[in-house]
Amino acid sequence: MKDIDTSTFDFPSIVTGNLLYVDKTEYIWKLIRKVKGEYFLSRPRRFGKSLLVSTLKAIFQGRRELFAGLAIDRLDYDWRKYPVIHLDLGSFGGRTSEELAAFLTRRIADCAAELEVQLTATTPQEQFIELIQKPCGDTPVVVLVDEYDKPILSNITSPQARELLRMLKGFYGVIKTCEAKIRFALVTGVSKFSHVSFFSELNNLTDITLDPEYAALLGFTEIEIRKNFADRLPVAAQANNLPEEELMGGILKWYDGYRFSRAQTHVCNPVSVSKFFARNGEFSNYWGNTGTPTFLLELARDTRLDFEAALQETYSESVFSAYELDRLPVVGLLWQTGYLTIRETIATPRLSTRYRLGFPDYEVQESFNEMLLDFYTERREHGNQEFLFQMMDALEADNHHAFLKLFQGFLATVPYNLHLKYEKYYQTIFFCVFELLNGAVEAESCTNAGRIDAVVRTSRTVFLFEFKLNRSAEEAVSQILDRKYYEKYQPLGLPIICIGANFDSSTGQLTGWAETTLAEK
Repeated sequence: MKDIDTSTFDFPSIVTGNLLYVDKTEYIWKLIRKVKGEYFLSRPRRFGKSLLVSTLKAIFQGRRELFAGLAIDRLDYDWRKYPVIHLDLGSFGGRTSEELAAFLTRRIADCAAELEVQLTATTPQEQFIELIQKPCGDTPVVVLVDEYDKPILSNITSPQARELLRMLKGFYGVIKTCEAKIRFALVTGVSKFSHVSFFSELNNLTDITLDPEYAALLGFTEIEIRKNFADRLPVAAQANNLPEEELMGGILKWYDGYRFSRAQTHVCNPVSVSKFFARNGEFSNYWGNTGTPTFLLELARDTRLDFEAALQETYSESVFSAYELDRLPVVGLLWQTGYLTIRETIATPRLSTRYRLGFPDYEVQESFNEMLLDFYTERREHGNQEFLFQMMDALEADNHHAFLKLFQGFLATVPYNLHLKYEKYYQTIFFCVFELLNGAVEAESCTNAGRIDAVVRTSRTVFLFEFKLNRSAEEAVSQILDRKYYEKYQPLGLPIICIGANFDSSTGQLTGWAETTLAEK
């Protein structure tokens, strides 16, 4: 049984340290077997991009001994050695163009030292050109750029972002300028921004982000989990007191569901699965603890994004395209950062494919809604988890009065300056609460006659909730009845309780509720 190390992303260290490596070299071979190729790949954070770059570096350095027993060692590949320029921008923590220039100069200097090249140029762009052109005479170089967008993402709400983007455009433009000297190039990142040379007028990189052939290049498929963690599955099953197949179902529910193409291929987050097995089968939210870009939450709030509607909407492929700094689409960024994934593709004879997005798995769904609830209410110190447990208990006991009292008390603790005077603010809080409750009770919100704010179904009762802002609770109940939202649930044969509630925007409080009970049919 090989050890699992979820913090090592250096391929040679994994091999020499006898650590577990899930073999992705057949996909890599497909990528590098051509005489020449220049590619871009976008994937969410903690998805193995750095390990992929490290593996490519070892291959192009001709270190075949590291790949004994792996797929590429059995395939037709010449193992020729190339000078490799490996630029990792993931550690950039600066804010200004001057800091970025100094950072790039240091990274280029490190590569020059590794290749034993003396540089005379003084600017990062000129040094990059010199580094590509000098190494080994007629032998072309390999260029690997990891986390190309880190300087932009770290400063995306800063006035400096545009200047950083301008500098990176010139720097990355070198890859196009010197393409005759490049055998292979791969640029990885989380997001895709316009006005970076290879996404705008130069457009020289082939984007394989949505290519079905590489849908499983990163992440673990179910087959790969069963094969590579076969010795750990029985241990994890025993730890959870579950049959192995039931455990596997739990793993897929928690960590599977990422889909990166029109193909049905879906993969699990590799870091989360590895941590799950490293901790002998402890189900936990590993991905959510790796950091969340605050700018996304601010952007969602400022644009009043309707999250619930966003999950029902269909999108063209443009949602995955390069973005402008001054026109950042929240839904597209949620996809690129891993909070949303492709859930469904809809092909029509006359139109291009449409996509419906959704949460990849329970881990991400929980992460996102906890994060959003914290951001919209600033209740971290009050403990949202305890509040949610109490609400679950109230609903499971069919005590909707206790449920609404809890929610009323919950809103009373939200700082007054956070009370936004529009209905979407309250709908977002309910969206998060009911999505989080969905782990214990069935919560949904869509009917054929329109959109009701929330539905909760327990084993004994169906609760229909409709919320109003500065109106009346009775009006909310009337809407449920007039639009016959209840008809969808009557075949269940359970009592249906229609609940209307009203919020006062001047106080930010739940001021009252009304209800009507429909007898079971």
